[in-house]
Order: sequence, then structure tokens, then C-alpha cells
Amino acid sequence: MNRVMKYNAPFIKFYSNYILWNRLLKLASQTDFNIMKKLLLAFCLAACFTAVDAQRGGAPSSQAADDAAYIKANYTKTEQYIAMRDGKRLFCTIYSPKDQSKKYPIMMTRTPYNVGPYGEGYKGALGQNMLLAKEGFIFVYEDVRGRWMSEGDFVNVRPQINGTTNTSKIDESTDTYDTIDWLVKNLPNNNGRVGIEGISYPGFYSTASLPNAHPALKAVSPQAPVTEWFIGDDFHHNGAFFQMDAFAFLTSFGVPRPKPLTPEQFKNGIKFTQHDNYKFYLDLGALPNYKKKFLGDSVKFWDDMMNHPNYDAFWSTRNITSHLTNVKPAVMTVGGFFDAEDAFGAQAVYKAIEKQNSQNTKNMLVLGPWFHGGWERGDGDLFGDQDFGSKTSVWFRENVELPFFNYYLKDKGAMDLPEATIFVTGENQWHKFDTWPPKNTVEKTLYFQPNGKLSFTAPKVTNSFDEYVSDPAAPVPYQDGIQERRTREYMLDDQRFASRRPDVKTYQTDVLAEDITMTGPVMANIYSAISSTDADYVVKLIDVFPDDYPNPTTNPKGVTMAGYQMLVRGEIFRGRYRNSFSKPEAFVPGKVTQVKYALPDVGHQFKKGHRIMIQVQSSWFPLADRNPQKFVDIYKAKDSDFVKETIKIYHDTMAPSSLKVTVLQ
Repeated sequence: MNRVMKYNAPFIKFYSNYILWNRLLKLASQTDFNIMKKLLLAFCLAACFTAVDAQRGGAPSSQAADDAAYIKANYTKTEQYIAMRDGKRLFCTIYSPKDQSKKYPIMMTRTPYNVGPYGEGYKGALGQNMLLAKEGFIFVYEDVRGRWMSEGDFVNVRPQINGTTNTSKIDESTDTYDTIDWLVKNLPNNNGRVGIEGISYPGFYSTASLPNAHPALKAVSPQAPVTEWFIGDDFHHNGAFFQMDAFAFLTSFGVPRPKPLTPEQFKNGIKFTQHDNYKFYLDLGALPNYKKKFLGDSVKFWDDMMNHPNYDAFWSTRNITSHLTNVKPAVMTVGGFFDAEDAFGAQAVYKAIEKQNSQNTKNMLVLGPWFHGGWERGDGDLFGDQDFGSKTSVWFRENVELPFFNYYLKDKGAMDLPEATIFVTGENQWHKFDTWPPKNTVEKTLYFQPNGKLSFTAPKVTNSFDEYVSDPAAPVPYQDGIQERRTREYMLDDQRFASRRPDVKTYQTDVLAEDITMTGPVMANIYSAISSTDADYVVKLIDVFPDDYPNPTTNPKGVTMAGYQMLVRGEIFRGRYRNSFSKPEAFVPGKVTQVKYALPDVGHQFKKGHRIMIQVQSSWFPLADRNPQKFVDIYKAKDSDFVKETIKIYHDTMAPSSLKVTVLQ
């Protein structure tokens, strides 16, 4: 849930080093604040810490200076408190075009990350890219309730109340409604139409504008929206705790403010130092140690998570998807296939609107080859070791995002966008589909076979399995090498380092005789027996490049692409939740047990001459916390609770472990 960004160097999510935060803000007031703001947004829930120069490429570019000059020359900034229905006031900065000869729609972003610079300083860019600023809108940025200069109490992913517009109870939907109502009635030269967009946590607030939406709200774009913090976004994936992102984020964002204040006045972030994240989190040990050594009683949401280990009302009330009914505005949800924070959220929002609304609801989906927020900055032609062959981000901004808002807010242009605009990696082409997943697809099943084989034919042997020892003292790393902070590149990086470990089981097809294009859902179906009472399962879908695949012409990292194992999709599942996220169950030692779960959708073509590989392992560290491999409350576990266990993965007629995929015809 966190963040927003756009750059070519390692991505950042939020950041606990508050000194660097202040430096960013000071730099932002001098140059391009919007880029800085989006970096801060990006920091928001993940823990991809990197130097700011890596994100900005050093000193501010001449383009950034030109953008800042354009904003100052063409927009007038004002600041405004807007009263909500319960009397609390929310703080907004408003940028209105100086040309007042015509009316403009309002483009709004609601954020928990701050709307600065506060006072006389100007943002260096407006909207999520300069195309929007140059097109001309009234831009409104609002500190959400309880954050920075807004009054009231902040609640993370505030639960919906299902209230109506005449109730005194509040949620993010009512705050959005009340803000829009004031704006359209009071801002000079507005045309009575409002659009909302935001990435990550601001993406959640974009989604939250949809229930009981104000009539003036015509177009909404939730982008990588925080959506479900137990099943698939940020803090948990299928019940497994993403400790690295949660700890890095909450050591700053989770510390409460004493009163409305600006970022420069915030002094309470929790400091910690790490240079090797694998070693840091391994040495930290069981989850209760985080509170003892660093957090104390200062981070309430951390305590909430520790006290709600299963999917109970605390989590279910924070899942906004069930409230996405009777949607009136046009919606364009945007996500990245390689988004390390909220790949799940974008797909979940689109699917919920599609399922719970009439066919007349305008519901669109855009999925590209992007990291978190990568569609809004940078060209989008390169990510990690992969070259996508075109400037995918530029194309999206020019051909999808700007036309969407122009049509619904300005009656400009034609609405000829398809329901699903999808970039298929491997093939490296944009596709326009009437539905997602596309209609012309079939489900096929890749079955594990003896001797590390993988095929679309079910196994014909009996009592066949592979086994490995999962040791919490030596968990499988999520990425090769040494990292200080969680990277974004792990989402599509080379997996050869993992395939060489004895605690990772690898299955691959023969060399493909034809292209296979996967567009849609992926379902893991693992049959396993373990020697203890709990286990995690990580399933990875991988594209294995040919042994004679050429290296790129420009190859500063010296990467060997021959035999490269590109991660297409990976996901973890905490085995105790195999039957219910609300009612965990212990495994019976030695009993063959089915563990079935969905991975986020994919859009990838496995080329002729490549191979398809699946890897299975039981840790993904320190991305996800270690399972003690005993059926205990993991959030209250002791260091002494962690044990080795033997895990068997079956692939026979009675227990055919497999991966179901959606293949484009």
C-alpha cells in the first residue's frame, strides 16, 4: 500500500529514515515537489529503501526545472480547510489555472502522505504526469482525516460504514463526498465534474470514492490500490506476514502525530540500521522481538496485526471490495504485473466491480510490465534485466490515461478504450480485450512429474514424490545477493540462485515447440506431506530462456541471459489457512494434504525454444516472515518454537501436484 513512483533506479516505498525524508521535502520545495511527493508515496508501505539520488538520477533534470517553471507560470495555489459532516476539517492545497477564460474540471488526489509543500511553495508538477497539468485541470490535494494538517483521527484503511449522505457517521467515502460537494460549490470556474486518481495508498482512497459517490464524480482511476491487507497486498499474502515491508513502513508511518503538523515538525520516527536485510531479520528472530527491540508501544497498527493473526472482522471490515456496488463513475483501474506491493489490489478492484455491477457500469483495467507506480514516471521500456521493446509508460499516459480523463471530464475525444488494455511480456505487445481474462482462453494444467519434469499430461505413476528439508535457521532468500532494503526487481529477477538450493524443488517442461501465451488466473494445487504441523508454500512460475540466448548489447551488470530463469509470478501461502483464512488448521504429520491457492493473474508469452519452469519452496526470506513450522500463534512465537521439517511434494495419480494456467488461443 504505499507509494507511487516513477524512475529507473531501484524503487522506494516508504522510509523510516526521517532525516532523509526532511531532506527530500526541502529539496522538493526548491525543485520538483511532485516527483518527491510521489517518491514519498512510494515509500509508503514497502521497504525498498534506496538513496534518493538513485531515484532522481542525481541533480534535478532540466525537464524537472522546466516543469516547475510551467506550474508556477500557469497555476495559482491556494490552501483551504474544508469542514466534514461531523465538524472536523480536512486540509487541501488547490492549484487553479491562471487562465480563467473557461471552466475546468477538478482533478483530486487524497493522500495520507502530505500535500506539501505547505505555505508559499509550489509543487514541481501537478497530476500524476505533466500531460495532465498541461491539459488544464483544477488540481486538489487533500490530507486525509488525521494525517498531517487535517483534523480528526487517522485509521489505517478505514472500514466502510455503509452510511448514506445524511448520516453523521464518517468513512473515507463520506469525507470524499463532503470534499467534492464543497469544491464544486465554491471553486471558481469549475465545470461541475470531478476526477480522482491515486497510486497505492492514494489508490485506496480513489477506490473509497466509489461507494455512494457524489454525483459530480465522473471518472476514477485507482492505481495499484491498497485493497486487501491480509490476502494479497503489502502486509500479508495469503496469511503470510510480509515483515520487511510492514516493519520498514510502520517505523515511520505508524508513529502517531500529537496534533496537525507538517512533515518538518514530525520528529518521532523509529530509527534502525541495516545493511544486509537477510541477516538483520534473521538475527531479529521471532516477531515479538520487533516490539521488544524497536517498536515498544508506539505503533498501534503493529500491535493490531499481532493481535489479529487470522482473518477476522478486523481484516474483513477493511476489505473494500464488497462495497463496490452500484458504481456510477467510470472506473479505470491500473496495475503492474511486477508490482511488489499491490499487484493483487488492482486486479481485485476490477474483478469486484465487474462481478457486482451491471454491464452498463464503465469498468476498465490496464495491466502493464511495471513496478509499483512505474506507469507514471520513466519510459517503461526497461525493468530489471528485461527489455520490453517499447516505451510502455509513455504509451499509457498518452493513449490511455489522458484520453480517459479528457472524455469523462471534458467531453473531449471519443471513448474507444477497450475494457482491458494488457501488455503481454515475452511477446512484448499491447493487447485490447473486451473482457479480462479474455474470452478466447482455455484453462490448462501443468503437472509436476518425476525427475523434475513438467508437462500438460497428468502423471501416470504411483507413490511418487520429491522431498526437502525446510530449515527456519537457513530460509530460502527471496532474491540473490545482498540487499539493504527490499528491492522491486525481485518480482521478475533471475531464479537460478534458488534452483540450485536443495530446499527448492524445480520442475520444467521440454523445450517449447510453439509459443504459449498465458493471460489470466493462475492456480497452484499442491499435494504435500510434512513431518510437523505447519508449513508455508511458495510457488513460482518461471520463463527459462534458451541456452544460446544472447546478452543485451548494452550490459553494464554483465548479466548472462543464456539459461536465464525469469520470474513471471510467485506467491506464498501459509498452509494452516488451506481450508479457511478465519479458522486455521494444523497439518497431520505424514498425511498427504492438498493446498490449493490462487496467484495473481499473469500476462506473459513463453516463446518457442524457451521452457516453462515451476519452483516450490517453503520460505521466501526476509520478504515473508518465517513459519515456525509448528502450529503455534506465529505472532506470539518464541525463538525456541522454530523447527526443521521434511516436506514431500507429491506428483502421482492420487496426488497430482499442478499449476492451472489460462492460455490465450
